[in-house]
Amino acid sequence: MSSINIHNLKVSACHGVLPEEKINRQLFCFDVSMQYDFAKAAKDDDLNLTLNYDEIMHSISDFCKDNTFDLIETLCHRTATMLMRKFPIDSVSVTVKKPQAPVSLPFDNVSVTTTLTRTTALLSLGSNMDDRQAYLDNAIKRLQDNQDIIVQKVSLPFENPPYGGVAQLPFINMAVKISTYLSPYELLEYLHSIESEAQRDRSVHWGDRTLDMDIVFYGDCVIDSDMLTIPHPDYINRDFVLKPLKEISPNFVCPLIKKRIRDI
Repeated sequence: MSSINIHNLKVSACHGVLPEEKINRQLFCFDVSMQYDFAKAAKDDDLNLTLNYDEIMHSISDFCKDNTFDLIETLCHRTATMLMRKFPIDSVSVTVKKPQAPVSLPFDNVSVTTTLTRTTALLSLGSNMDDRQAYLDNAIKRLQDNQDIIVQKVSLPFENPPYGGVAQLPFINMAVKISTYLSPYELLEYLHSIESEAQRDRSVHWGDRTLDMDIVFYGDCVIDSDMLTIPHPDYINRDFVLKPLKEISPNFVCPLIKKRIRDI
């Protein structure tokens, strides 16, 4: 993959915790690296087939000037997010340097860096209460409405008996393939917000539910924490997860067992 790089873009703006930093402009410097396949543009010598770095630099400058943040960490992350939303790039790394930070010691600058990369994630959705399909359809629409998520494929609905011995009503299950640069924990938080909008009741483990949304895979990421486990535990024994996944992404390889979904 090729990259397009911008070095030391200088912008005068107001960012900082101190009151005077919010009204007195100071210098901020940006280094940006964007992964973008410009092979076709290079072959045809056509500006329309590549990123316009003049437009990108003005977008960064305008964003920096039009907003005020306490932290350069916030400025850095939100600049990266703005670029991912606005331009067709696969990955971006942004460094923000603050050479005039209010520190009473000699230094060149302080800086922070953030990197955002589009990653394929596979989600499992289920509902077994009220209008089950309506809950699932609304959840998919909420995914589509998020600027940080691209819904790539949606499976057909599968009707299944309840799993785990607690829920009583039959489920409809679906799978969704997305591309996102949200972190696994940011994605989980967003899924939980959709479940909350559907009045998801978590008081009974494995009980009947209006909506259940799980991250089964997030690229080749492996996580085992109190908040999140990826790949989703026990997915391999759940037909209602595997069947929809096989429909939309049969060649996805599980990072733990190194097998394609179609072969599990």
